[in-house]
Amino acid sequence: MEFNSHLDTAEEVSDALAAGRPVVALESTIISHGMPYPKNVETALRVEQTVRDNGAVPATIAVIGGRLKAGLSREEIEYLGRTGRGVAKASRRDLPALVARGADGATTVATTMIIAHMAGISVFATGGIGGVHRGAEVTMDISADLEELAHTPVMVVCAGAKAILDLGLTLEYLETRGVPVIGFGTDELPAFYTRGSGFGVDYRADTPEELAAMFCAQRELGYPGGMLVTNPIPEEYAMDKTVIDAAIETALADAKERGIRGKETTPFLLARVVELTGGDSLESNIRLVLNNARVAALTAAALSGK
Repeated sequence: MEFNSHLDTAEEVSDALAAGRPVVALESTIISHGMPYPKNVETALRVEQTVRDNGAVPATIAVIGGRLKAGLSREEIEYLGRTGRGVAKASRRDLPALVARGADGATTVATTMIIAHMAGISVFATGGIGGVHRGAEVTMDISADLEELAHTPVMVVCAGAKAILDLGLTLEYLETRGVPVIGFGTDELPAFYTRGSGFGVDYRADTPEELAAMFCAQRELGYPGGMLVTNPIPEEYAMDKTVIDAAIETALADAKERGIRGKETTPFLLARVVELTGGDSLESNIRLVLNNARVAALTAAALSGK
């Protein structure tokens, strides 16, 4: 990648990339907006360790003091966790202002992809991507994550789109933008807290090596965009569909009543679902992120050997 004067790459990450060793990007919105302190910091460090345990170097990504960061120190992760929603939730549109103002930002899927690609990182693990919100035919509320997948060449390993979204329309949007949706060990799109949604994926891969081969072929064909890998939550941590669907419906009604919209919608809905499920959804969220980090690390290792 071309050098960018606004980017700071951690020494460990830079050394790994220079040596051709596997690196996995990780987002920071899950730290500041996705979980309460100190669970957010504990989870971020567990995710990093999971990446290491599976043969790759973690690169948690954020904007701190206007600097784009590919790889955070423990102190920086602690800072994001303690500050929580006092840190801006940064999507593509926010980066120029944050950089110009020397401000902090926790990166969404879209901005993590941007900074990862800038740093030369090809694989990124997250919880769930954003997508087409329910009622988008009226609100036009569609996550920038989908557009980023259409033109930034990074593989995103997730547990599907967040279950609060319209999953059918999200898949339709990805198809229109030419983004391959691959099920890891499944023919069905996972629904974040549950292992299936009733919607099929484009293709199935059963090993990290298959995923790596597909991504290599995509790059060799000169495709401009990324690849979405959907990895179901481990069965023992999956939630009952009836329970989670009821909690989501209640959370959606609460958001409408309170007039919550735009970038605040997803954090509100996820936090409300945690309340409504007595914390069960938070534990499921943690487990699926750890599982995605494992698959991403193994895939990055397979890619580094090609």
